Amino acid sequence: MERPGAHPEPAADIANRDPLIYQTSQSWRRIYAIDRDPIYFGRTKQNRFDAPNSEYGVLYLAENAECAFIETFGQSTGINVVTVSSLSSAGLALVGSNRDLNLIDLANPGGLARIGADGRLCAGDHRVAQRWSKALQQHPCKPDGLFYRARHDQAFTACALFDTAADALSTVEEGTLMDPRNSDLLARILDMYRFALIKD
Repeated sequence: MERPGAHPEPAADIANRDPLIYQTSQSWRRIYAIDRDPIYFGRTKQNRFDAPNSEYGVLYLAENAECAFIETFGQSTGINVVTVSSLSSAGLALVGSNRDLNLIDLANPGGLARIGADGRLCAGDHRVAQRWSKALQQHPCKPDGLFYRARHDQAFTACALFDTAADALSTVEEGTLMDPRNSDLLARILDMYRFALIKD
């Protein structure tokens, strides 16, 4: 049996494939730099589903605060330490939508196989994933974004929203992660992921 290598490129017939659609109006959580707006459609080309040539912006959201935390502060796998200053500058926001969002589903049964992809798309090389992002963003079904399993905790899901969904979004800012109102939440998250909180 052939061992998996790099994830394949989008199929030439990707526009003719029938992706699974996850339709939702659920609320999401986002961790963001507290001195900026919670809604930020990045064009940095640094994140997994960013546009490969900054053709459109992408906003990353998480199913819950736990997922948002580990996707933000767990980037250096195996280093389970977070500083007071980093949490003090990290705002938590609840992001909602005023309509159903139509997301190409990469998380539920059948979603990846229907478009000719596998789990490496959501956990492997960013450059390949970005080319898939562009191919799916241009799909005739006109998706609002992608729905996928979080890399650092696959028990949770996340979404990458394209900037065409910007007018559907609203936010409620919930303070920094060091805010006293978030103390129980932070304690639970640190315990869940066995993260140490250190002063710097």
